[in-house]
Amino acid sequence: MKFLKSFFRRKNKPVAPANADEKLTTANDLIPETLSAAVHSEDDTGSCAAPKPEVMAEEKEVATDADGNIVEVEKETAEVSEPEKKVADEFEDEFKPKKKKKSAIGRFFKAIGRGISKIHIPGVKIMDRYILGKFMGTYFMVILLMLAVIAMFDVTEKLDAFLSAPLKETLFDYFASFLPYFANQLSPLFVFISVIFFTSKMAGNSEITAILSSGISFRRLLRPYMIGAAIIAAMTFVLSNYIIPPTNVRRIAYTNKYVKNKRVDYGNNIQLQVSPGVVMYMSRFDNTNKTGYNFSLDKFQGKTLASRMTARSITYDSLKTYRWTAHDYMIRTFKGTRENIRKGASIDTVITVEPRDFLIAVNDQEMLTSPQITEYVERQRKRGVANITAFEVEREKRYAATAAAFILTLIGMSLSSRKSKGGLGLNIGVGLALSFSYILFSTITSSFALSGLTTPFIAMQIPNMVYLLIAIVLYIRASKY
Repeated sequence: MKFLKSFFRRKNKPVAPANADEKLTTANDLIPETLSAAVHSEDDTGSCAAPKPEVMAEEKEVATDADGNIVEVEKETAEVSEPEKKVADEFEDEFKPKKKKKSAIGRFFKAIGRGISKIHIPGVKIMDRYILGKFMGTYFMVILLMLAVIAMFDVTEKLDAFLSAPLKETLFDYFASFLPYFANQLSPLFVFISVIFFTSKMAGNSEITAILSSGISFRRLLRPYMIGAAIIAAMTFVLSNYIIPPTNVRRIAYTNKYVKNKRVDYGNNIQLQVSPGVVMYMSRFDNTNKTGYNFSLDKFQGKTLASRMTARSITYDSLKTYRWTAHDYMIRTFKGTRENIRKGASIDTVITVEPRDFLIAVNDQEMLTSPQITEYVERQRKRGVANITAFEVEREKRYAATAAAFILTLIGMSLSSRKSKGGLGLNIGVGLALSFSYILFSTITSSFALSGLTTPFIAMQIPNMVYLLIAIVLYIRASKY
């Protein structure tokens, strides 16, 4: 019975097709087992778990063996020889975009700006330090670039003098004073250009717009600019009034010796009041040997002549202050109707006069500090000397340049704080035009004082008053945008 049951079962079994040994390939078979397990596995929430990154990162090839089974084959990598690798690296370096390298000067002044921006000042915010750092860094960069151009033109103009003079004197006596002198003289120009430059770049990068959009007012934005202007004004004041004038002595002596002699060495018919009631006269004075000729010194009591001293010549002792030596002298003293006469070959005397008091050159005022100018002007005015206006103009010019830093900073900030169609070039062009017009205007008004049309104070403050009105109008216009 068992045999029959097994026989009938074998008969009812379905016949397999001819290609039954071949394995059918499905889409799941094409997926690697690790990836298939990751896709079909479910996490606790019932969603498919993401494959692990390290599994996804493996690169393998899939192939079929002789029986039709899919197997994984490791990917073969072609070996690259050293010369081919070197050529490939050179090709990549050649066509790879290169980063622009900043110059050493640019990095130096950016470092200055970053250093200033990190200085902690009470009441000064991060925005203030950021703008102040850009202001000062740009200011010093403009000074350096402009002084390089000025020095190049000066060398071209005075090349013969520089070749004939010793190199040490040229560097330490001339350029060591020339460059700070012109940097201080053109400080208003440098302030204006630097404000225009970095503010236009900030406006172009929409930094000004972002600052104003954050709720900061235009007036508040002006604070770091005024702080920077105050720093520059203080520097300009100290340099122009106290530091640069003593260094101008060597520069002017160098130019008088090697370039063009503007020193006054001779004077004729010199007469001045030494002190109230004392009048000095010389027919001629030679500064090369410090000697005056046909000298006379009259002393008055009221309107009456009390004494009179005459000498054939008189020599000034430059080693001692106010010390003179009269040669072949005669002193006459009047007392009523009586007259006492005293004669001699030579006599030392003290007369409170120096050769520089009556031999005044064109640029003598540049060698005096402001307190010295004030003292000199008062002394010369008491003596009745008329040509002291140039000294007063020089003193007022120094004070006016200090105030100009604030005015030109306000104009530059108001002009360049908004985006313009002309961009940075238009703003710099307008800034150069306004700054050069300020310098030209100052030169014209100083001639008014020299000619006696107005006082030196008014003459030097006229440009500041005019440009202050322009600054106020531009500020009101810019703050309304």
